[in-house]
Order: sequence, then C-alpha cells, then structure tokens
Amino acid sequence: MSRHSGHGHGPKGPSQRQLRVGELVRKELSDILTRGELSDPDLEGVIVTVPEVRMTPDLRLATCLVMPLGGSEGEKVEKALNRSAKFLRGLVSRRLTMKYMPDLRFVLDTRFDDDDRIETLLHSPTVARDLDHDGD
Repeated sequence: MSRHSGHGHGPKGPSQRQLRVGELVRKELSDILTRGELSDPDLEGVIVTVPEVRMTPDLRLATCLVMPLGGSEGEKVEKALNRSAKFLRGLVSRRLTMKYMPDLRFVLDTRFDDDDRIETLLHSPTVARDLDHDGD
C-alpha cells in the first residue's frame, strides 16, 4: 500500500506536516466560530467546538470534526457548517498563508459516544461471561 492512500493517513498515521496544518486550520476555524463570524439561523446560540481537523496527505481536504456544546442538534449543526463550507474556507484562507487552501468538510465528532458504547459493551453480562470462559 502506498504512503499516499486515499484514507487521509498513511500506514504510520498522519505526517507531522498534516498534523501541523490540521492544527492551524482547527485553531482558525474555532476562532471564527467563537467570534460569531458565520451567521446561520441553525447555528444561532449554539457553541460549536472543533476538537480535531484531519488533513489528507496532499493537504487538499480538511475533515473537521465538530461537536455542538452539550451534544444536542448535532446533525443540524453539521449540515449548517457544510452549507457554509466555502464561506468558511474563504475566511480561513485570509488568516493563513498556504499555497492551497484545503476544501473543508464537516463531520460530527462521535468519538465520545463511541467510547461510551464500547465501555457499556465491555461491561455487559454477555462479554463478562465470555471473558470468564477464557480463564479456563
């Protein structure tokens, strides 16, 4: 498998350059959303956090993990941000000096929900029974 696979990360994970650019984009997006520079009725009164931005190896696409504070109306927020992706890309590009500004794609960050689901599964009676049988 080549280092530049279409998944956004090589076999060893993202490069330092991908991580650095992703963090720069994340910081600027967070600042823009905090200052309320984007006016969208679906985002009125909603505080949106941007915990991570993942860059493709060619730095042409930024997948922005977003989460509304409190976790409510996540899909509505995700759709609103994707509708405004080109506008946000323009705002970010004015703040960063890059040869190419990546396209922005917004995805709801479900990592915490996934963690809770896995934790619940691990403590379920079925899994506990299976783990007890391994000790025989």
